[in-house]
Amino acid sequence: MKIFFLFTFSTFFWSPFEQAAASVHYDKILTHSRIRARDQGQNVCALQQVMGTKKKYFSTCRNWYQGAICGKKATVLYECCPGYMKMDGMRGCPAVAPIDHVYGTLGIVGATSTQQYSDISKLREELEGRGSFTFFAPSSEAWEQLDSEIHRNLIDNVNIELYNALHHHMVNKRMLTKDLKNGMTLVSMYNDQKLLINHYPNGVVTVNCARVIYGNQIATNGVVHVIDRVLTAVGNTIQDFIEVEDDLSSLRAAAITSDVLDILGKPGHYTLFAPTNEAFERLPRGLLERIMGDKVASEALVKFHILNTLQCSEAITGGAAYETLEGNTVEVGCDGESLTVNGVKMVKRKDIVTSNGVIHLIDEVLIPDSAKQVIELGGAQQTTFTDLMIQLGLASSLRPEGQYTLLVPLNGAFSDDTLRMDQRRLKTILQNHIINVKVGLNELYNGQELETIGGKLLRVFLYRTAVCIENSCMVRGSKEGRNGFIHILRQIINPAEKTLHEMLRNDKRFSVFLSLVKAADLDDVLSQPGKWTLFVPTNDAFKSLTDDDKDILIRDKNALRNILLYHLTQGVFIGSGFEPGVTNILKTIQGGKLYLKTVNDTLLVNELKSRESDLMATNGVIHVIDKLLYPADLPVGNDQLLTILKKLIKYIQIKFVRGSAFKEIPLTFYKINIIESNVQPIIRKEDPSITQLTKLIEGEPEFKIVREGETITKVIHGEPIIKTYTKIIDGRPVEVTEKKVTEERIIQGPEIKYTRITAGGSDNEEKLKKLLEDAPVRKEQPTRRTQGGTARRRTRLAYP
Repeated sequence: MKIFFLFTFSTFFWSPFEQAAASVHYDKILTHSRIRARDQGQNVCALQQVMGTKKKYFSTCRNWYQGAICGKKATVLYECCPGYMKMDGMRGCPAVAPIDHVYGTLGIVGATSTQQYSDISKLREELEGRGSFTFFAPSSEAWEQLDSEIHRNLIDNVNIELYNALHHHMVNKRMLTKDLKNGMTLVSMYNDQKLLINHYPNGVVTVNCARVIYGNQIATNGVVHVIDRVLTAVGNTIQDFIEVEDDLSSLRAAAITSDVLDILGKPGHYTLFAPTNEAFERLPRGLLERIMGDKVASEALVKFHILNTLQCSEAITGGAAYETLEGNTVEVGCDGESLTVNGVKMVKRKDIVTSNGVIHLIDEVLIPDSAKQVIELGGAQQTTFTDLMIQLGLASSLRPEGQYTLLVPLNGAFSDDTLRMDQRRLKTILQNHIINVKVGLNELYNGQELETIGGKLLRVFLYRTAVCIENSCMVRGSKEGRNGFIHILRQIINPAEKTLHEMLRNDKRFSVFLSLVKAADLDDVLSQPGKWTLFVPTNDAFKSLTDDDKDILIRDKNALRNILLYHLTQGVFIGSGFEPGVTNILKTIQGGKLYLKTVNDTLLVNELKSRESDLMATNGVIHVIDKLLYPADLPVGNDQLLTILKKLIKYIQIKFVRGSAFKEIPLTFYKINIIESNVQPIIRKEDPSITQLTKLIEGEPEFKIVREGETITKVIHGEPIIKTYTKIIDGRPVEVTEKKVTEERIIQGPEIKYTRITAGGSDNEEKLKKLLEDAPVRKEQPTRRTQGGTARRRTRLAYP
């Protein structure tokens, strides 16, 4: 009894898994069709029929829920599943279809024309006899659609031509749909002709690109599959077809030039979208000549028309991307009876079946990005930039053999005011969107600097869901062409020219905020190199502040610093770099948190709208706000200060805790980064001891003098970081080893200056010598004491 139970359990347990392993796409789709029709009774299947046609499909979930096939509306039909039939007065399809020999089964499945032709061609006796056959039987509609001349020739010679044609549809063994594997080649019963089988993920099964529309009708001596067209003999390869087809002479020449033609003569399962001669003639003459004169480009062009999979038209019921031999993808879809490539109806003739694939003739030449010049990569949304490049003569300066990266703003980024600019100024703007080296999207990293042909250095900022270059962030659509990359940007790039401090000083809207920054001794922070994000209230935020209020605020330096440093965060955060609708939490220098998010392209800071964002500075970015920010969790312990803050801040309730004091924030948060490269510095000393440190990178030299004796109160050295990388200098790769030392200092003494030289040469040393000899130095200002009694010395350098 126990043994019987184990046997029964194991049989029950394993059978479903064995069936699942054995089943393939056609059977799975059929199972789904049964499930959809379960309310109609047992053994009923749901099909979709394309309106206006007789085409019916056991549909995928995608087509079913879209209610359409190939973009055309489809109606739902309910029919008996294969192998079942109706009974009078009973719901569903409760009866099993009778099993007969192959000849009789042709009548059961409705392939009456095939049955009739089998009779008159003397094939009937074989179909009724002993054996195990698979008959791919054309439907009656398939015979009607056959070319009239071919049809007539078959009927006129039934004993030979028709008999052989029917034998070409037969295989000398039983093959159910689960046995018909994708890419399989069967041998027909006529002259060992090949039958190419494809079994697609959407459940479509084809034989020589004819679709099985009713499968698996079991017969006593085999199985019948009804197909939607009459099969023709397959003998030649794709190469053979191209070599003899007059209308493909241009494609033949391109395939020979690029050494691709031989590939199409080898065994495989290819799909060729073959442009006709007329398609090549429509290309601009210069474009075709350039591509054909460049073997790499011509090879890319031809391979872009070839898929390494066999895609019959009947298997395409919706759009899908397929990889080409060139490496990129094409979108193959359908629109009613027409095939589309990249969304365009261009297929003139479908399903020319060869021994190693299928050919579809098209009336357009597909040009891959890899065969295009970088200026040709722009799409419909970048035409303003490309048109301006041509008008201003910049497009012609991009040499075919060069290496470039174009940073292309969308059309909407160009305002009418921009387009009305003087052409020289407009040309300068465009030059700052052109990099003289190829930089792909996956080569960009945070903190990277890209030098434009206009001589500007552009910074790269990398965020979780965005890549930004200065103030402008990328959108999808980066492409690589023959001589460069193109990256699509939301805005015109505005390279930084001034420091945060200089930008505040030059904009009257920020005069009150700047005066408070100066009173808090934070000028140096905003003037020196760094990476900051500063949220700046305009003067409107301080309208209610009286002079007395301001004096009270300035006298409490700890309070003032806490308030101002709540507006400053470490790192450069571009507004459009934030993921839309998601709250981003930034820790401020004060220690509190800012909550940022973008809604409808507007930056919100603690739910306050930024009136203007992404003003780029050389040491950070400014976001303009019209209210003073204050940390909601920071209590105030002074009545006077509370009164002042309540005047300025009305959007939150400020906490009051009597006697509480603001913490002291020393300027130790400010770090100086010194980079020592393997390029030897030039050090020059004269009496009195004047030291000049220079660093060679590239560009015009800039000199500053540091007097010996100027000190800082405290320096904390971090561990050195040594790294080696390759830098492009004047178009040539140069290996550079860098040692990065981080110093953290308390700014209680004078400012330390570091010189950066952007191009080397003997003339630089002469300039240095002249500067050291001739530069007058202002007398030292009287020593002034800062709050707390610490002496502070300032030395300023003046140049003629």
